[in-house]
Amino acid sequence: MTAMVKSINRNGQIALGREYAGKTVMIEQIETGVWMLKLGEFIPASERWLQDSKVSDELEEAVAWAENNPPQECDVNYP
Repeated sequence: MTAMVKSINRNGQIALGREYAGKTVMIEQIETGVWMLKLGEFIPASERWLQDSKVSDELEEAVAWAENNPPQECDVNYP
């Protein structure tokens, strides 16, 4: 673990370095004056349902079916 001392600028920002530019972080305030930063990925609320294990299993099953059942030509106008 590496500790570093940084100053907060007048806009309330801290520079962590170019290697973190554009990254998403979760900031957890553990107590007053103590924060923990963790790199992570953001999942939009509208897509969070995809993280459900049942949905994930169903999607894997659907993908497996599609891989084993190639598309076939058909007549959509057939009665």
